[in-house]
Amino acid sequence: MDEFFHNQEQKEEHIEERTDHYHPSNSNKKPKTSLLAIWLSGLTGGLTVAIIGFLLLFSGMIPLNTVNLENGTSSNNEPTQNLIQTVTGDDGVSSEVLSNVAGAVVGVANIQSADLWAETADAGTGSGVIYKVENERAYVVTNHHVIDGATDIEVILTDGERVDAELHGSDELTDLAVLSIDASYIDTVAEFGNSADLIVGETAIAIGNPLGTEFAGTVTKGIISGLDRSLEIDLNNDGTADWTVDVIQTDAAINPGNSGGALINAQGQVIGINSMKIALSSVEGIGFAIPIDEAQPIIEQLEQEGAVSRPFMGISAIDFSSVPPQHVERTLNLAADQLSGGIVIAEIHNESAASQAGLEIYDVITELNGEPINDMMALRQYLYTETEIGDTITVSFYRDGVAQETTVTLQGE
Repeated sequence: MDEFFHNQEQKEEHIEERTDHYHPSNSNKKPKTSLLAIWLSGLTGGLTVAIIGFLLLFSGMIPLNTVNLENGTSSNNEPTQNLIQTVTGDDGVSSEVLSNVAGAVVGVANIQSADLWAETADAGTGSGVIYKVENERAYVVTNHHVIDGATDIEVILTDGERVDAELHGSDELTDLAVLSIDASYIDTVAEFGNSADLIVGETAIAIGNPLGTEFAGTVTKGIISGLDRSLEIDLNNDGTADWTVDVIQTDAAINPGNSGGALINAQGQVIGINSMKIALSSVEGIGFAIPIDEAQPIIEQLEQEGAVSRPFMGISAIDFSSVPPQHVERTLNLAADQLSGGIVIAEIHNESAASQAGLEIYDVITELNGEPINDMMALRQYLYTETEIGDTITVSFYRDGVAQETTVTLQGE
């Protein structure tokens, strides 16, 4: 035991020696450090670090990156994030240009009378755009649905004066109509632009009479939200799409009464005719306009001929998919799974192209020139976009369950 403690005393003495080596004792012999010595020591250390750092940078051991704000590259040729300055530009329409265009946007009143004894009244009010003055008449383009069913039509000028209008023509499929009034009332005409050059995100301004004449000449601003949008429309309200229209989508506010008004670009040119919007409580800022490039040829036909001429077979038909299964087998003599689509002829007009080609009621048309025809909308789309009056087409059809073909020379509708 004594030997153990003796060894421990020797270890403690050894530890005390090592500790004393790192921590000076409180002996009166401890040297005092002056302030001057501390200052000189700090200065020497700082100079040493600076000199070593300079040597490392100079030798390339530490890379030195600097950003060139002109081209966004660094001095060591490594790409960096491009930094640019941005400014806010004026993408609106000048007040003078806007005033001129707004002067060419008028109201259109649909006046209907129930009978001889009832007073006439506005059945609805929309908008229109004055696009031409010729031969003492001022021409106005609006929507078909704005004037549909009217017994009389009036144009409401910017000062509120109402002028009798003449209807030159209207087209349900494209939802366009052309009116004219006495040119002496008009001193402002809108300029048509080019809808083919539109870019998503550019400025779009809607001008019209939302909710009637109380808010006449309302201007709303937005952007072009989408191009070449295709919308299916139900013309006879039977729950089945009859046609598709290509439209411009915008978030510029379009409300009831704006129909037929102008959608313009930043140069004040008309790029579309406002036509419709999605009216759901969960949807905001989705309105549509008929592109002016597609509207112009229709406008010209309505102005000059009063109607749009389209190829016509001379039939009335229903979609094959809507035929009850029992009639598919009993009336059409087709197996239940023999056809997946087509149109069934329900009526053939006298002396029509279809009549001359030998088509009959209950024939099921499945193809035109080899293109599948699954429903009436497909038939219209093909005839109106792929053929012209006078063209001869090959019609594939089934009669009593047997596949047949005939040729039809299209007439004008």
